[in-house]
Amino acid sequence: MALPSTDKDLWVSWDEYHRLIEQLALKVYQSDWKFDQILCLARGGVRVGDVLSRIFDVPLGILATSSYREAAGTKQGTLDIAQFITITRGTLSGRVLLVDDMVDTGLTFNRVLEHLRQQFPAITELRSAVLWWKGHSQAVPDYYIEKLMTNPWIHQPFEEYDSLRPHQLEAWTRKGSTS
Repeated sequence: MALPSTDKDLWVSWDEYHRLIEQLALKVYQSDWKFDQILCLARGGVRVGDVLSRIFDVPLGILATSSYREAAGTKQGTLDIAQFITITRGTLSGRVLLVDDMVDTGLTFNRVLEHLRQQFPAITELRSAVLWWKGHSQAVPDYYIEKLMTNPWIHQPFEEYDSLRPHQLEAWTRKGSTS
């Protein structure tokens, strides 16, 4: 059960998370913009990118980035961008939809956009889509579902796995079981 959301914390259930992804897909669709590929930023954008790739039936590329490693993932540190993109068909080119779960400060987003424009000249058009756009962001996504002016910490449903370790799985799988 999710806790009540406040200006400082936004708690998101699995149902709400999936509903937001579906709303994002609808918003992109209603814009009439046609794109050739989706590139998601791992880790947060992987689930969003996967669903959009399935709905739009276009190839999905994955670019790993990491900056929230400090203080158990709650403090932004140095940004690392993977050297290679994983994609099943060809290389990144044409019209590309860049997908992530959120734009927080915008530092990662702006650096990734710059990286893509420099490293992939075959990209003819690049647009971005996120579930959440925080008010203090230095980047502006093309498509988003919620603008969060108070910049809350977003507690996403999959974060419960962040502290789960293999030796805990047996007890974890029995939680909520009455047998």
